[in-house]
Amino acid sequence: MSSSSTISQASDTFVAMTDDHHLVEFIREQASAKRVFIRARERLSGGAIQENWLLDLLIEGGAWAGDRRWVLRSDAISALPASLDREQEFSVLQVVYQAGVKVPRPLWLCRDVRIHGRVFFLMEYVPGIAAGRLLSAGAGAQGNARLATQLGANLARLHKVRPPCAGLDFLTLPDSSPALATINAYRRYLDTLADAYPVLEWGLRWCELHAPRNSILCLLHRDYRTGNYLASEQGLEAVLDWEFSGWGDPLEDLGWFTARCWRFTRPDLEAGGIGLLEDFLRGYQEISSVCIERSQLHYWQVMATLRWAVIALQQGQRHLSGEEPSLELALTARLLPELELDILHMTGAEAP
Repeated sequence: MSSSSTISQASDTFVAMTDDHHLVEFIREQASAKRVFIRARERLSGGAIQENWLLDLLIEGGAWAGDRRWVLRSDAISALPASLDREQEFSVLQVVYQAGVKVPRPLWLCRDVRIHGRVFFLMEYVPGIAAGRLLSAGAGAQGNARLATQLGANLARLHKVRPPCAGLDFLTLPDSSPALATINAYRRYLDTLADAYPVLEWGLRWCELHAPRNSILCLLHRDYRTGNYLASEQGLEAVLDWEFSGWGDPLEDLGWFTARCWRFTRPDLEAGGIGLLEDFLRGYQEISSVCIERSQLHYWQVMATLRWAVIALQQGQRHLSGEEPSLELALTARLLPELELDILHMTGAEAP
């Protein structure tokens, strides 16, 4: 589910179906260049749902002339049901880039599967650290206030995108409240499984009984967390992985970012394991002018934990089905008992 700027140590072979000549020609045409040379290409580590390849290019002629480092992003072998396709994700990336959200600059979409074997798009490479454990471990005793504030402000810019929005007509609006629509979707999924998951059913019922009555709709990232952004000494560089974007309640993104399951080595730092919640919410309020109270987040933190548990089940199924044997996917499924325990603690008698 995450991407990283760190190049994988494994010397993965570029997709066998890729024809160098066709890829070079596609880039040359889009960049209006005289010639294009691919000096090197490496698969980037991370990315359990999509594949990301770093291309080291030399471009001669045109507005893009010079040395360039771009990322080619395409589908993995199998995908999660809620994931957007690459054409849709590219459209989202274009919209949020224009809205001033910190993301890699989107370049071009290619629908011709003969070039790469799958639909893909190109975007500019952004340096930085994405590994969640590294970022949380280096946050300091009081967290990284600057990064937490920047992440809050960046999320608020995203939430200013409201429906209807040109270019995003493929995103469906929830028929009922966003919370109830999510609960119904998870129940339908659990009903398809041979095994029963009573803790998840309990959590869904709790969320149903406590669902917020009124919600505004905005564009959500739906995976806005430590591990899905790039950071440097200067702070936030870019937010990655937009394949789960959709319309929903803005508190869903805030709950996901602050949920305990995404704090990595620093459960004491409520803002993604990297900062204090107050700094994160202050950054959000500076852009949105909306004051979020701590008590408003609890419900959506429960929902976040439920969602991660459902995704863990789905990732495990991708491995067990034989479509995509992967140790990473198998280990993700093993997180379920820990998440179930968190759900019971959060929805117990002392829950707010």
